[in-house]
Amino acid sequence: MSDNEQPEQDLDPKQKFNLETGKLEWSELQTHFARGVVIVVNQGLDLIDIAVKLSEDDAKMIGELIDAGEIVRANDDHARQWVENEPVFWAVVVSPWVLVQEIKD
Repeated sequence: MSDNEQPEQDLDPKQKFNLETGKLEWSELQTHFARGVVIVVNQGLDLIDIAVKLSEDDAKMIGELIDAGEIVRANDDHARQWVENEPVFWAVVVSPWVLVQEIKD
């Protein structure tokens, strides 16, 4: 291990989720959508920050974001749009949820 690498257990939650974030295409996300575990995070929000809040069970903050429509469970309208547009997403898992944010050009 180099001097710059930290064992995963030494990472703070934000660093850990940052390392676990990756790009997914709709075809890779469909199974998760079918299970009802996909959460859409609006563009103006930091996906990693939301993952941390969800993992810390920050019910107040998450509730406020849900009430404001900033995070929503993916629905059939999302799926129809994604089938048509075939977007790519940034995604991170906060079990059991898969948080996604569409990558815009």
